[in-house]
Amino acid sequence: MTPTEERVVRAVEALGDEMVAFTQQLVRIPTVNPPGDCYAHCAEVIAEKLRDFGYAVEVFPAEGLPEHTAQYPRPNVVGALTNGGPVLHFNGHYDVVPPSSGWSVDPFGAELRDGRIYGRGTCDQKAGIAASMYAVEAIRRAGVPLRGTVEQSATPDEESGGFAGVAYLCDTGRISSQNQEYVVITEPLDPERVCIGHRGVYWFELTTIGRVGHGSMPGLAVNAAEQMARLVQAFDTQLKPILAQRSSQAPVQPPQAHQPSINLNSIHAGQLPGGWQTPAVPDRCIAIFDRRFIHEESFAEVRAEIIELLEAQGVAYELKDLMRVDPLLGSPDGQLARTAAAAIHDVSNLEASFVVSPGTYDQKHVVRRAGIRECIAYGPGRLILAHQPDEYVAVSDLIAAAKVMALLTLRLLARTGIR
Repeated sequence: MTPTEERVVRAVEALGDEMVAFTQQLVRIPTVNPPGDCYAHCAEVIAEKLRDFGYAVEVFPAEGLPEHTAQYPRPNVVGALTNGGPVLHFNGHYDVVPPSSGWSVDPFGAELRDGRIYGRGTCDQKAGIAASMYAVEAIRRAGVPLRGTVEQSATPDEESGGFAGVAYLCDTGRISSQNQEYVVITEPLDPERVCIGHRGVYWFELTTIGRVGHGSMPGLAVNAAEQMARLVQAFDTQLKPILAQRSSQAPVQPPQAHQPSINLNSIHAGQLPGGWQTPAVPDRCIAIFDRRFIHEESFAEVRAEIIELLEAQGVAYELKDLMRVDPLLGSPDGQLARTAAAAIHDVSNLEASFVVSPGTYDQKHVVRRAGIRECIAYGPGRLILAHQPDEYVAVSDLIAAAKVMALLTLRLLARTGIR
């Protein structure tokens, strides 16, 4: 590292307590998706911090989309430190999945214990938002001028596809190949890794259709829940063994994600929980399935395989497509990926690895909607902790990732000749 880079790294270390406190502040805002709780509050906290750091801030509500409502608005916050030259854009999403069960701590308490910040969204991925903001702030406080522009965005709904978030910014032209050269998405893929792509996903809603009848005479009805159980068993016993025989050549992590998968995400039939008991055989059962597919599979093949299996079961059903995202694979030889890998080495003295995410994330929109090829994911979170109970981010990882982001920014945007 140059003397200037070393000065900036020391500035990141000096900002460590501030960065931890800001991460805690964000985690304590329960931005749960669905339905989109507290989005406006969290967006304003981020916007105010960006203003404090000297950014010109704009807020883009996802106008015209059905998920953007008066009760649950979808604001996108974008801040810019404009210095001409190339534009480096950092993005993070502020929505989190529901905490669910199994926690030993308050999921929105942001407790700091044994060098870890605990809470829903620490890993995935409010720590990433804090890391990128404080990485650039360290450069500013160190007095190092830049020859390019840095942008920071905080967006909603990544956990449900990102359509009111990054996709909206791309579709409206705020993120585009004409506006940005580089995009870093601060998702949790481990701070020693550079993520260059993701697997594909096909979410579909499956409804089995039976015939209602009295619960005391089920033989005169067709139980849609039992019909769904038959289909679930077919997926387990017929499709899953086939998927287990396929393997991707892309560097997907964790290792078991080299195989495609199918997961039953939700299921319901009959009476809603907590309602009055009724003696009826359910005539409809609805389930959501999550099929992850690898780069060697096409969407047409994936969908046709599912339909073929369903047709063979002799069950009346309806199939509704919910979301399709094709796999994506960037190059480890791009300038952004190489610069990130070199920065990881200089901070951690480890050789960075290039990986592919087991799930999708907003890179899909940046590359396909905005046409920006120089897009990676890099952040402080650990992949295996995402969506888990007792989710946490290690303070050491938070600071290390911020150092990497600071070096990356300097090397892409710093004025030439600065030592």
